[in-house]
Amino acid sequence: MDFKLPELGEGIYEAELIRWLVKPGQSVKGGQGLMEVMTDKATMEVPSPFAGTIESLTVEEGRQLKVGEIVLTYSRTDQKTEGAKGRGGEGAADVGQKERRSDKAVQAADGKQQKSEERKAASEANGSKSGDRKAVGLMPKAAPSVRLMARQLGIDLQHLHGSGPGGRILIEDLTSQVKAQLSNEESPKPTPSQPPQDYGKAGTRIKLQGIRRMMADHMVRSKQVIPHAAYVDECDVTDLVTLRESLREPFAKGGIKLTYLPFFVKAVTAALQEIPILNSSLDEQVGEIVLHDHYHVGVAAATSAGLIVPVVHDADRKDLTNVARELDRLTSDAKSGKSRLEDLKGGTFTITSTGGYGGLISTPVVNHPQTAILGIGKIVKRPVYDAAGNLKPADLLYLSLSFDHRVLDGAIAAAFCNAVIRRLQSPAVLLLPDKLV
Repeated sequence: MDFKLPELGEGIYEAELIRWLVKPGQSVKGGQGLMEVMTDKATMEVPSPFAGTIESLTVEEGRQLKVGEIVLTYSRTDQKTEGAKGRGGEGAADVGQKERRSDKAVQAADGKQQKSEERKAASEANGSKSGDRKAVGLMPKAAPSVRLMARQLGIDLQHLHGSGPGGRILIEDLTSQVKAQLSNEESPKPTPSQPPQDYGKAGTRIKLQGIRRMMADHMVRSKQVIPHAAYVDECDVTDLVTLRESLREPFAKGGIKLTYLPFFVKAVTAALQEIPILNSSLDEQVGEIVLHDHYHVGVAAATSAGLIVPVVHDADRKDLTNVARELDRLTSDAKSGKSRLEDLKGGTFTITSTGGYGGLISTPVVNHPQTAILGIGKIVKRPVYDAAGNLKPADLLYLSLSFDHRVLDGAIAAAFCNAVIRRLQSPAVLLLPDKLV
């Protein structure tokens, strides 16, 4: 029997096959991951809606796949097939043919069943005042292929909250549900450590695919289109180091690992509100600079598969605690390859930090179509002169702003970095509501 790539989400018609999770001759059970695919830098597992044996894999890793394309063939090992073999009446081929016809019938009838469910919901809603999910207009949204797979996996869509637009249920929502069910059935296991960065092996070739290929395409586009310029400044963050150290234990008790990144995100967000033109993009077709009224700050994260940029959406509406919690989730998902598509979209400004790797200064590439990216270096202890001319120890870091010289100039870059520095040098203000920062 043929298994086709199901619909992966609203408006997604193709995906890149990152790796197979099964091989020919392997037995699989319902809900087991078959393959890992990537769409617009978000990776997800495609679960198996059947129990059976993999006969062949029809596509290679690294290939771009279309929704509906045959990706593997399999034979069922469910009770019906086993019974046929035992009776010696119908052969396996006859059973498989009937099952194929049955699957096609289910797919063809899916639209009719959905309409029937909606009519039933409307009927129930007329006599109900509870306002539950089965009321008119609140039926779970899902593509026919997702509904089919849910029925085959025995998942009730009424109990799922979709992560797609308008609450639409996607394939990855089914995957999450299956993983949750399997984890409940299995005994707890220790969480494996994150895979180390892959630096390659001498004398070999690495296929440019997946996140690395998309990153390469994006960087080439950015360098071809944007005339880059850079501005570097120094910032005394002695008070920030002290404040963060005093808050680490209270945050840890709340289950949050407090790094410097939340402070940087809050300082940058406030500076973007002060200098709005940094929070912009250039509409090249109409020749207009679009100044955004929302503050979605991306934070570059290095993973074993390559660099991705999860986004803290509406950073201006989140306090330091919520920003720290969100960053903890985003970076954890990124490093484990579980980033959701919506977590990687919509950024209006990007921060990248090389301090964790020991770098003092970098000149990062602007994340097109944004107009600027802020690079943050390592915090180092240095002797500095105070206002009275006396030497004292201080914690210093360098900020390097790469920007689109079509939109910004050096004076604007300096004004923005000064706005960031003022807040990092008086970090207590970052604990206040944004309107007071």
